[in-house]
Amino acid sequence: MQQCIILPIKNPKFFTGLRAPSKGILMFGPPGNGKTMVAKAVASQFNGEVTFFNMSAVEFTSRYYGDSEKLVRALFEIAAEKQPSVIFIDEIDSILGRRKEGELDVSRRIKTEFLVRLDGVGTKTQDRILIIGATNRPFDLDDAVMRRFTSRIFLPLPNFEARKQMLVKQLESESNSLTEKDVAWIAKNTEGYSFADLMSLCAEAARGAINNFGISTLIVMEKDRSPPITMQHFELALKKVVKSVSEKSIKEFECWNKDNKS
Repeated sequence: MQQCIILPIKNPKFFTGLRAPSKGILMFGPPGNGKTMVAKAVASQFNGEVTFFNMSAVEFTSRYYGDSEKLVRALFEIAAEKQPSVIFIDEIDSILGRRKEGELDVSRRIKTEFLVRLDGVGTKTQDRILIIGATNRPFDLDDAVMRRFTSRIFLPLPNFEARKQMLVKQLESESNSLTEKDVAWIAKNTEGYSFADLMSLCAEAARGAINNFGISTLIVMEKDRSPPITMQHFELALKKVVKSVSEKSIKEFECWNKDNKS
């Protein structure tokens, strides 16, 4: 991410010619795994130096004929005017999915306009506009789209160390009695959990810590008087919160990543 996004914007004179950055970056991986958060983290690195556009499929659709293409065109024109610009499109497969028979005309027109703009038509070669797409379904993207997203970044499920860090981060603002050994045990027993799953697990454990209190007590209870989250609460939470990403899905992502490495 540093080499593809941050450094070229910080030092544009150096990253030219053969070192010129990619115009399109695709982030893909299991759902709930931080693709949107990575985009937000990238945006925070520039301290207002870059115009950041956060877009979704809804913002490109209109019931009036021809308006959807105009919205796409306007986005790229504004991005060129406010450059350097980063356009982040979440769930990009919903806009630029594989073309097929019986597809709605409006969907085809939006796709065509996007592909034309991604190719640089209407913008200058030296324009500093970067498109970042995020998707949980990279295998549904059109082949023409894949050609334009030359940099592809796979965000896999968190490993043991990442899960530990996530747990520590989630618990640091809450009263708890967990030791380092306890956190390591939880991390070990949450293999295959996404970051979203871990957040749900911590939330369930935190709710478990106050289950024995009545409603009248909870209404007036101060946060600093709440009981600590214990290992027992996590053991109970693990029985309720299970991993949301199947082994089959992980294998699909890994195979696709192997076949489509940039």
